[in-house]
Amino acid sequence: MQLLAQIVTGFVALIHIYIVLLETVLFDTRGRKVFGLSQEKAEIVRAGMSNQGCYNGFLVAALVVGFAHPNSVVGSAFTVFGLCCVAVAGVWGGLTVKRSILLIQTLPAVVALALHFAASAV
Repeated sequence: MQLLAQIVTGFVALIHIYIVLLETVLFDTRGRKVFGLSQEKAEIVRAGMSNQGCYNGFLVAALVVGFAHPNSVVGSAFTVFGLCCVAVAGVWGGLTVKRSILLIQTLPAVVALALHFAASAV
């Protein structure tokens, strides 16, 4: 169960690495297309998207620390914190931006949390 929790958490981290890249370094090319923005609209939101990408980077950092920390209790706390942040951000994005964010961001984080807690209970 722990391995499955780690795999799903890794998947969540990879999703957010991709999101960070789309919102920052790939925004003018791939990011603009993924977010369905015209060139004009992209010019208006570029700085905000880059800032949002920075925040998504912090979510990735929490998950990476969760994997890498030598103390399993501390690592677990970072993992739970990171996944909770991803889930809350996904709910907010689903309510304010686009409903599909609930499936892309929130659902994997909630599944990873459930697996993490199930593995901890064993």
